[in-house]
Amino acid sequence: MKELFEKEESFKNRYDRNRPLAFRMKPQVLDEYAGQSHLLGKDKQLRKIIESGVIFPSVFYGPPGCGKSALSNIIAERIKASVERINAVSSTIKTIRKIAEKARVRLEKGIKTVLIVDEIHRFNKTQQESLLPDVEEGVLILIGLTAENPYYYISGPLISRVRVYKLAPLKEKDIKKILKNAVKDEKKGLGKMDLTVTSGAIDIIAKASEGDARYALNTLEMAAAFTSEGEINSETIKKCIGGKRVVYDRDGSQHYDTISAFIKSMRGSDPDAAAYYLAKMISSGEDPRFIARRIAICASEDIGNADPRALILANSALGAVEYVGMPEAGIILAQAAIYAASAPKSNAACAALNRALSYVEKESFNEIPRHLTKSGSSEYKYPHDFKYGYVSQRYMKKKKKFYKPSQRGYEKIIKKYLDFLNKYDEKEKKT
Repeated sequence: MKELFEKEESFKNRYDRNRPLAFRMKPQVLDEYAGQSHLLGKDKQLRKIIESGVIFPSVFYGPPGCGKSALSNIIAERIKASVERINAVSSTIKTIRKIAEKARVRLEKGIKTVLIVDEIHRFNKTQQESLLPDVEEGVLILIGLTAENPYYYISGPLISRVRVYKLAPLKEKDIKKILKNAVKDEKKGLGKMDLTVTSGAIDIIAKASEGDARYALNTLEMAAAFTSEGEINSETIKKCIGGKRVVYDRDGSQHYDTISAFIKSMRGSDPDAAAYYLAKMISSGEDPRFIARRIAICASEDIGNADPRALILANSALGAVEYVGMPEAGIILAQAAIYAASAPKSNAACAALNRALSYVEKESFNEIPRHLTKSGSSEYKYPHDFKYGYVSQRYMKKKKKFYKPSQRGYEKIIKKYLDFLNKYDEKEKKT
């Protein structure tokens, strides 16, 4: 019996040694965990919750390799509960129900059940909501893991029953710490390989990983497998990495976050940031027409009449992108984006529309004055027949102020002209 146990243990050790380095180096306790200091630093709420041995239904979301799965493993080891782990890609409602049935039996015996769901955003709405009763009743303590923004992909009823924690990409210093531990660790890492890894090599991997520990460890393992000199240096790593890695998913949260940052950079008058996010999207194969449409929206929503040329340029860029194509269309997009970022800003036109829409929805019908209708056309005063091409007459039965021009760019001139017309009206009334 002892020999059989030793053989099984020996097999397990061999099996674990053959798992990828990134899997072997997963932290087992909080003290081994790198990064996420905003959640797990001293006196932070999540750390206190984990250390207490109690966990509430939660969703951890963040980019690949930031430590979501590792954190769920640490929680599973820490709390006194039975742990079930499934992947949303290969699981069904039937799978959930079977787990829930076992969890109910355990709960009667005083044992809680934690259900860890990898890629929870892959569940459809029906699958997600099949979890509701058991999460609500405390039969299952749900821990969902996702690289996508849960507010886009997880149903409202389920979101309202969990705590959402956002994990950030790991900092370069965290990646370096993880890599150095992997080089030294003789049990789980590369410590027995008698390798020398230069600090330059560590620096390059950390920078190229874009906050992804899994990518960093996989790169280190690849370099270790192919080096024949007992040393991993900068040149070794460059051969393994190849081209620069850009983190971007055209259908996921990176897509939404990047376009959001791009728009906000143009709105915030930062042409350098706008150029950076534009380059990131172009490098990742984003549809150039999608980018051009966002620039056109910004030109009207955020620039408006402060610089009317912005919309003309953005619309020209959209048309040019259609027939020029990539890669040259990137230059056109850059010109339009940088112009939009550098132009004076005003959302007065957008705000005017919103005020008018709100008025239309809430207020009673504002009757059209008779002289503006076909039947009353004989009473209409043609502005061009008067001095300044303007004549005072009513265009709404109830006068309302929707457009409030700013003092920026060309809108300053518009405001000056409208102020002149108002004064002219007052003067005409007195005569």
